[in-house]
Amino acid sequence: MAYPGYGAPAQGGFPGGHGGFPGQDPLYGYFAAVAGQDGQISAEELQTCLTQANFSGGYKPFNLETCRLMINMLDRDMSATMGFAEFKELWSVLNGWKQNFMTFDRDRSGTVEGPEMQQAVASMGYKLSPQAMNIIVKRYSTHGRIVFDDYVACCIKLRTLSNLFQRRDTNRQGTALFQYDDFIQCTMST
Repeated sequence: MAYPGYGAPAQGGFPGGHGGFPGQDPLYGYFAAVAGQDGQISAEELQTCLTQANFSGGYKPFNLETCRLMINMLDRDMSATMGFAEFKELWSVLNGWKQNFMTFDRDRSGTVEGPEMQQAVASMGYKLSPQAMNIIVKRYSTHGRIVFDDYVACCIKLRTLSNLFQRRDTNRQGTALFQYDDFIQCTMST
């Protein structure tokens, strides 16, 4: 359901899978290869895992900050790490974002430009003003081109900030009231 003013569904982007038995899941091999003794993945371990899986293409590692954002997006227990269920959900979300990115990277350059980014964001259900899209493109592009890593960082921020806003927009009118400290917590946690 899209709400006036910000659009995307409550979970934002693409829904992820949950649960499953680690021993029967092919993703568990990626997870177990980098998880520590505690059965959790840190941002650094996630970066290694996604690089080994060639998720961003060309075996180029994701930016460590993007990996922190990924963990933070799904970190329900506030441990700054990711268990297997969270990892599975992230994998599903990343696959959805990658498919979306590839759909709009029509020239197969490994980047999307402003108009393609606007179409990609709109296809995920976000209804943003031209001014907001301009800010996003300026923030995440280099010379007008957005690479997959920065695209993921943008998708995470859109999803997380939309979810935080929706929780505070109790009347579903596209407006919310934030206390200063709450606003800082929301924006700094994304």
